[in-house]
Amino acid sequence: MPAATFRFYEELNEFLPLERRKVDFRCGFKGRESVKDMIEALGVPHTEVDLILVNGVSVDFGYILQDGDRISVYPVFESLDIQDVTHLREVPLRETRFIADVNIGDIVTYMRALGLDVYCDLALSHREIIRISREEKRTILTQSRKLLKHRDVIRGIFIRPGTTVEQIRGIIDFLSLRGVIAPFSRCLECNSPLARVTKESIYGRIPPKARALYDDYSYCNGCDRIYWQGTHFARIKKVVDEILA
Repeated sequence: MPAATFRFYEELNEFLPLERRKVDFRCGFKGRESVKDMIEALGVPHTEVDLILVNGVSVDFGYILQDGDRISVYPVFESLDIQDVTHLREVPLRETRFIADVNIGDIVTYMRALGLDVYCDLALSHREIIRISREEKRTILTQSRKLLKHRDVIRGIFIRPGTTVEQIRGIIDFLSLRGVIAPFSRCLECNSPLARVTKESIYGRIPPKARALYDDYSYCNGCDRIYWQGTHFARIKKVVDEILA
């Protein structure tokens, strides 16, 4: 049986059994097997991969394995621009618009609190999530390996186990997003951008206690909500500060 030698780098090793992490290993294959199918058969979603070298040469996902090939598989590069090297997609995975699966808890709220564009609709099927991701160039956030292995998925991040703070910090560092973070500039409920408004313009809609204590307000044109820096704001800000620490 023909076989190829594989080596996975950095966080891609988290998808592999212990004996295959950070080492070369041989794997047999039958017939015409694409490198994408083989990588996913080994447990690594293709959305986590940003560069594949076969015998030292960059290839795309459609490359057909040959007996004796040496395959090096790399994750998304955080600080190195590999656009002129990788053959996997037109640009590396650095989109800053997201769509969330239903299984990632409080990540959506706190990513929106950081000003990041995260679309989420709990009624969406995986097929609908994939469609929106492709049409709007949104990166899928999920804990479902099955979803990320779907052939139509282009952009996606597998959310590793951990606390909400650890998971969001991982996404930010993974895609080098600290430069685009704008805390409390987006609606926590509907994801629309917020606009600063004067107290006078919304005076009749503010509870008397808030009117007496706060002067700064933001308004969401998407869902008609009003925000001020009350106790709810303080709780969220504490988490935001921890993420950015």
